[in-house]
Amino acid sequence: MKWSEQTWKDIEELYESILKMPFIRELSEGSLPQEKFRFYMAQDSLYLEHFGRTLSLIAAKITDLQDVLAFMRFAENAIVVENALHESYFKDFGVSDKGILQPACHHYIHFLRSTAALESVEIAVAAVLPCFWIYREVGDYIYRTQNTVDNPYEKWIDTYAGEEFSAAVDQAIAICDKIAENSTGATRQKMTEAFIMASRMEFHFWEAAYELKMWN
Repeated sequence: MKWSEQTWKDIEELYESILKMPFIRELSEGSLPQEKFRFYMAQDSLYLEHFGRTLSLIAAKITDLQDVLAFMRFAENAIVVENALHESYFKDFGVSDKGILQPACHHYIHFLRSTAALESVEIAVAAVLPCFWIYREVGDYIYRTQNTVDNPYEKWIDTYAGEEFSAAVDQAIAICDKIAENSTGATRQKMTEAFIMASRMEFHFWEAAYELKMWN
């Protein structure tokens, strides 16, 4: 069994709990209050900026030249392409100011950045993978199950359920599996731990958006 297959099994219960979250359910139905979506988009825009920087740092550390190019493209996509989607959403939903990093976003990006900076590149690539993989799976799930006409969040759904994004996810998974295969058992365990931690933070990111969790 590949590292990715085993590691996904380790988070399967967590993933199922993500699908049942009010944020995901109401996003799929188109009934999510716009206040919650505005909070989410502002925080996600801040997140993507730091996520792109993290991917660039991994690109600088990774060994294989083709993987370097892949992570450079991932970084560009995070900063430029998806940010353009957010800018259109800011206009559509009346968001004028991203604001500051709130707790869930702050903790998530600092986990990723510190992992990329201080841990081995093997652990770093595993830490950023849930942001790719879970979003693809959630996007596909919503796309398959939704039956809402004129969902105001259709653009978001189409982005993460799209073929272009899916191809990037497959590439990121393949890179992780290749790296894991050439690593020690101890390193693979740390990769798994980083993947699970980032997956938990994905859950809390959506939870925080639904509950509008801000600093006291």
